[in-house]
Amino acid sequence: MNDEDFFNLTIILENNQVKLTPLMAEHFEDLLPIAMEKSLWQFTTAKINSAADFKVYFDTALLEKQQKKCYPFIIFDKINNQYAGSTRFANIDFKHKRTEIGWSWLRTSLHNTGFNRECKFLMLRYVFEKMLFNRVELKTNILNQRSQKAMRKLGAIEEGVFRKHSINDDGTVRDSMFFSFINDEWSFIKENYFSGL
Repeated sequence: MNDEDFFNLTIILENNQVKLTPLMAEHFEDLLPIAMEKSLWQFTTAKINSAADFKVYFDTALLEKQQKKCYPFIIFDKINNQYAGSTRFANIDFKHKRTEIGWSWLRTSLHNTGFNRECKFLMLRYVFEKMLFNRVELKTNILNQRSQKAMRKLGAIEEGVFRKHSINDDGTVRDSMFFSFINDEWSFIKENYFSGL
């Protein structure tokens, strides 16, 4: 698989609870009510305070897919028959066989339910078993303890802090904590952290 093939694919990742499908322009109204949960953006670089803020964020995701920078998904909760949020493959590098899973946000009612684990498993399995990549990166605000705890529970390896890594929309400077998965460890991670999925 190369980047031309990848960005032309309609990637659908699905199990009994979760369905990830490519983000499309028509999904804006589906995601807007979720995006208005302000607590979702507390630790992110994007600061979404209005529908206009979210429109910029949303349109940027679609533009960056056209530019072959990312592959965004909308997430559907099959149990509750409702849209749940969004996530994406980002910083996709076919030459070096690595990508990032990030820009992930879910309606707050799904936090601490195991729903995120289901999403991450589908994405990791695709990267390591279909794309045959070597590495998946995840990062989060150093202040976001909940996110860091979730990454560790998935078996991600903590790699360290990138100081003054980015500037948030509100002008504050963020340190980022980086985590990763690599292909050599995927079989162990799959068996020990995602058993039963």
